[in-house]
Amino acid sequence: MATAAASISELVRGTSVRQVRLVCGVILFCYVISHFLNHALGNISVEAMEAGVYYHTVFWQFLPVSIVFYTAALTHMGLGIYALYQRRQFRWRTIEPLQLVLGLSIPALIMAHVVGVRLGYTLYDHQKLYPQELYLFFVAAPGRLWQMTILLLIAWVHGCIGIYFWLRLKPFFTRAAPYLLAAAVLVPTLSLLGIYQGGRSVAIEADDGEWRTHNLTRRQVGTVAEGNTLDRITGAFTITYFGLLGLALAARGVRAWRERRGGMIALSYGNGRTVRVPKGLSVLEASLRHNLPHASVCGGRARCSTCRIRVIGDHGVLPEPSQREAFVLTRVGTNDPSIRLACQLRPTSDLSFFQLFTPQTSSANAQASAPARIGQERYLVSLFVDMRGSTQLAEKRLPFDTVFIVNRFLGAVSQAVIENGGQPNQFVGDGMLALFGLTADPQTACRQALKAASGIATHIDELNQLLSHDLRQPIRFGIGIHGGEVIIGDIGYRDHIVFTALGDAVNVAARLQDMTKTLACEAIVSDEIRRTAGLADDTLPQQEVAIRGRDEPMAVRVVADARELAELVDRTERVAA
Repeated sequence: MATAAASISELVRGTSVRQVRLVCGVILFCYVISHFLNHALGNISVEAMEAGVYYHTVFWQFLPVSIVFYTAALTHMGLGIYALYQRRQFRWRTIEPLQLVLGLSIPALIMAHVVGVRLGYTLYDHQKLYPQELYLFFVAAPGRLWQMTILLLIAWVHGCIGIYFWLRLKPFFTRAAPYLLAAAVLVPTLSLLGIYQGGRSVAIEADDGEWRTHNLTRRQVGTVAEGNTLDRITGAFTITYFGLLGLALAARGVRAWRERRGGMIALSYGNGRTVRVPKGLSVLEASLRHNLPHASVCGGRARCSTCRIRVIGDHGVLPEPSQREAFVLTRVGTNDPSIRLACQLRPTSDLSFFQLFTPQTSSANAQASAPARIGQERYLVSLFVDMRGSTQLAEKRLPFDTVFIVNRFLGAVSQAVIENGGQPNQFVGDGMLALFGLTADPQTACRQALKAASGIATHIDELNQLLSHDLRQPIRFGIGIHGGEVIIGDIGYRDHIVFTALGDAVNVAARLQDMTKTLACEAIVSDEIRRTAGLADDTLPQQEVAIRGRDEPMAVRVVADARELAELVDRTERVAA
């Protein structure tokens, strides 16, 4: 129970407003897609639209789903109004204010439709379906058609921008982007064409008195009095919504007035630059306001720690870290109270500090040329391999002879990695880090890494035979393999930038490789790799080991002979097939 409570507590601490808004937005976007696809059935017939809306309604009006949907809708709207109040700077991207404006316009445009259909059903048991709605748009009140068309386009564009912000740094986005773009164009196009075709059919059939008798009954469209009541409710809701927007804007004005009355504070950047800003601004917002470079990969949303600063002098007068800031600082392993997140710290008195991460000052074009190589988080498998006895090797040979042998070793290792779908990444002395999963799913990446370890053993055997006349002892090696979420991107300075992976999973793989010396084996594989690769639990001997930097022991699989790993993987694949 204590462990579960701690996990829930950590989940709550790690959940930001942006993540709540994202989850709510995805739920609403799923509803929009369902609705649009239903509209697209109008390209077949109005009857097809009615058949489709039955299943659409059955799902979305199922009580648990309905509760989740309306909760998401109200939460998303509330967070949009809060964003209007809270956001002080929009210099990250011009698309952000566009997304906010589009999102805030949706409730005002959709109010009449929601009240007329959903509230009409709740209050008066109205059964408004496609024939009735299309009659309203194409015959009774054609002006409403343009309002609905604008609403559909705004909702779709707003949702697509949100999905883009969410997925743009995902590893699959580059490959999926053409298909997502095609869907983003085709779905609304087919939807609007379906509405048009269905509306034309209804407009033609509406001339028939019998059609009107069957489709415009009191139960379907209501009475004039009921319509007037629903219109008054729509007006009241609309006025309330605009009142909330006005309240948010007024709150911004009051905040700015209070900040001006509260006085100005000086922020000293530790490089001789000092700016004066109103109290209440975050340090990162102050940097943006005065066009001062400040590192912030996530855009000031407390999703990273690159905006960290170290406060100079007395940090006891600073506001306490928010729950989200404390969570991020804990994740990066700092308990120094002088280190804070610039995007979250809102000082109330003069402050001196310096940035822990120098901002990237390369041109915008240079960054834009490779956006996928900056701060991407994904599951990768790290394989560390190290040559044993290289120090003794160097002591008894000429330097160039030693370099020759080490290069042949690294060449044999790299060949095995490449043959099995991996990528040699870093060469550190006589060791190497290889990455798997850059273009493969986690299960495939784990199997590739295991096969690569087997291939390394085979290639080193061949190298030992080739150099047997010159080696007093055969070349030995140690391999550590572990997988997990890491950050990949370009690391370095100016002309010395390399693409690599950073994270706990990489560090653990290095620790496991080092343990092969004490456990007298060729490879150590984490149980995470064994499980993800699909190997049976009894295929390799298990052992609990203590990993430096971790509080609890870790389950690993000890491999005395790395050559057997390829056969184990092949056997697993044959069984799965």
